[in-house]
Amino acid sequence: MEREDLTFAVDGDACAAWLYRPDRLTSGGAPIVVMAHGLSGTRRDRLGPFAERFAEAGLAALVFDHRGFGDSEGESDLFLPARQLGDWRAAIGFARSLAGIDAARVATFGSSIGGGNALAAAASDPGVAAVVSQVPFLDIWRQAHRSPPAVTARALVAAVLGRYLPVVGQPDEAALINAPGGEEGWRRVVAGGENSRWRNRASARWLLGRPYRPARHAAKLHCPWLLCVGEADRVARPGPAIAAARRAPRSELRTYPGVDHFDIYDGPVFEALVADEIEFLHRHLLRAEGARRPDPASGAARTRTWNRRFWRPVP
Repeated sequence: MEREDLTFAVDGDACAAWLYRPDRLTSGGAPIVVMAHGLSGTRRDRLGPFAERFAEAGLAALVFDHRGFGDSEGESDLFLPARQLGDWRAAIGFARSLAGIDAARVATFGSSIGGGNALAAAASDPGVAAVVSQVPFLDIWRQAHRSPPAVTARALVAAVLGRYLPVVGQPDEAALINAPGGEEGWRRVVAGGENSRWRNRASARWLLGRPYRPARHAAKLHCPWLLCVGEADRVARPGPAIAAARRAPRSELRTYPGVDHFDIYDGPVFEALVADEIEFLHRHLLRAEGARRPDPASGAARTRTWNRRFWRPVP
C-alpha cells in the first residue's frame, strides 16, 4: 500500500487529498472509495485508518479535506452544506480521472454529516456504485441534540449576525455539536489523529438556510447503501437514520449496541465497523476474479456476537 499527497481544484481553490493505492492492481483498474468527514472534520482526524484497511483489502481510497478546512485552500472555517457537496462532486470526478482507477467502480464514504454528504453526492451521480454512511447525520431537525431554548437562541443570533460558533462545546454552550459527551468524544478523535489541522470554529449562517436533510434522497437512491448506526448515538440520534435505511430500495443497515457518535474511530468498535464496510464494498465493487476477500475470522465473524444487523436484500 502506498499513499500519495494530491490536490484537485474546486472553483479556483485546491482541495488537499490523500490517495491510498492497493498493493495489487488489476488490469481493469482498482475500484475507489471517495472519503471525507463532515462539518469541520479533516482527513487527519482518524479517516486514514479506514482508508488503510480498504487499501489492504484491494480498494483504492481518496480521502480529502473540504475547502476552508484542514489542508485545503478556501475561506477558512466556512461551512455551507451546498459548498461541501460541490467539493464531493469535484472529488468524485477527480477520482475517476486517476490512472489505474476503474471509473465505473466508485463508492462514496462519509462520517456524521459526511455520511449525509456521501448519500447526497451519490444520489446526484448515477455512476456512483455504492455508498457507506457511518454514524450518519441525515436530518438536522430530527437527529440533532435538543438544546435548551436559551442556548438555541444564542446560536441563532450568531447565525443572523454572520458570526462563527464553536464546533463542539458543552450542553449549556452555543456550539454546533453540544450533545452530552460530544466535545470529549471529538477531542479524543482529534488527539488520536495524524497531526490534526482541526479548528474549533465554523460559520453559523447556514443554520438559517434550507434545513440539512439528505435523508430526502433515500427513497430514490439508485445504488447499494450501507448505514452503520450507533444505537447510543447522542449527536445524531439513530431513529431517523434507521427510518431512512428502511425507505431506501437497496439499503443495508448495521446497528451497534452501546455505541455513541465518536466511539467508532478506534478499538473494537472500529474493528467491527471496518470489517462490515470491507465486506459490503467487496460485494459491490470488487469483481470475483482475482479479488482478495477479507479473512472471515479477522473481523466480521467476531462482531456477530454483539452487533445486531438489519438487512434488506439487494437485487
